[in-house]
Amino acid sequence: MTQMSEARKGNITKEMLEVAEFEGRTPEFIREEIARGTLIIPANIHHIELGNFRPVGIGKAIKTKVNANIGTSTSWSGLEEELEKLEIALKFKSDTIMDLSTGGDLMGIRAAILKHCYRPLGTVPIYEAMHRVNNDPLALTKEILLDVIEDQAKQGVDYMTIHAGVLREHGPLLMDRIGGIVSRGGSIMFRWMTYHKKQNLLFEAFDEICEIFKAYDVSFSLGDSLRPGCLADASDEAQFAELKVLGDLTRQAWRHDVQVMVEGPGHVPFDQIKMNMELEDQLCDGAPFYVLGPLVTDIAPGYDHITSAIGGTMAAASGAAMLCYVTPKEHLGLPEVEDVKQGVIAMKIAAHAGDIANQLPGVRDRDDELSRHRHTLNWDKHFALAMDPEHCHAVRDHQSPDAEALCTMCEDFCSYMNFQKSKKDIESMEAIENDGHRITHKEL
Repeated sequence: MTQMSEARKGNITKEMLEVAEFEGRTPEFIREEIARGTLIIPANIHHIELGNFRPVGIGKAIKTKVNANIGTSTSWSGLEEELEKLEIALKFKSDTIMDLSTGGDLMGIRAAILKHCYRPLGTVPIYEAMHRVNNDPLALTKEILLDVIEDQAKQGVDYMTIHAGVLREHGPLLMDRIGGIVSRGGSIMFRWMTYHKKQNLLFEAFDEICEIFKAYDVSFSLGDSLRPGCLADASDEAQFAELKVLGDLTRQAWRHDVQVMVEGPGHVPFDQIKMNMELEDQLCDGAPFYVLGPLVTDIAPGYDHITSAIGGTMAAASGAAMLCYVTPKEHLGLPEVEDVKQGVIAMKIAAHAGDIANQLPGVRDRDDELSRHRHTLNWDKHFALAMDPEHCHAVRDHQSPDAEALCTMCEDFCSYMNFQKSKKDIESMEAIENDGHRITHKEL
């Protein structure tokens, strides 16, 4: 069973019911979207069996989701810190998590993360495959890759990035790029191809991967190996040549009743984002688009959670189904706990802003409720609805106002207090008889 096979048979699963309730949609709407491939619920049968799993729907017809990447490197971080990152990402409502670990006990780290992660977990299997060949890309084989993929599926991984779309024939399209290939998995696969003068192992084994995914209900996150790593490379021939292949692979996976989302850029000028979303929708028959940012400028290392949130808002408003967060450490180093928090918050803001622009049912209710409490100076209720209540309280406590109802920004100049006094004046004036008739709002 996969969510897609059940949906195509007309069956509504427990996971579909939970997603429907969260999204404010009917179960039948969710089922139909999954059957078409325009919405996925990554839910490995073994992750569900752990008992703490909460399903998430990913598709452009529902609220935009956010992913947070965590994971070790070969020289930094350990399990304890990764679990702290996981905890903070979930606290701030990351919808999915990806374990991108490349160093340490990869199986053990992943098992611990799965145990504590109640949201869908994604991985990039080629990282563990590299681990098994002592980080020598030339030693990779189809058998090693398939073994890793099946081992991770058995563990309970819900979706995997598979770099099957970059092909030998894409090589000439990359020669004039500033950034070349910035995808780690894509660069590994491309190095293997150029050395061995053979086609992409993952492309050649795609049907076999589909059979593994079908057995455990793992979803594809089709990797964009040729995503642009700088504005100069955005929307070029290489990027779109791979995207066309990803569209073909999407349809191939659907024939196996396997769910698919497609990964996207990257670094993209603001004015090109909408076009990128529309082209993926066209070439991949509406499969959910999962984008990294996009980052809309290259000049802000240390602040790329901001540049990506700007692009992410446009992407969400233009049809992206999930945004991968970018942290302040992007381009600089491995994110730490505080970086994870800042990345998740920035991208959750972007996703929510995009959903407001798309006028999804009920998505602005929280904004309106918070505004009502803000403008009655009900600080506790105002903060309770904020994305980070603890931070709001800390800021207010740090700058304690003289008058408890006010803040240190405006104090006696408080616009709300002045407006309330004006309202009372208006109400008083309305009660006064003027030349034998009552003064109305219209006359005022």
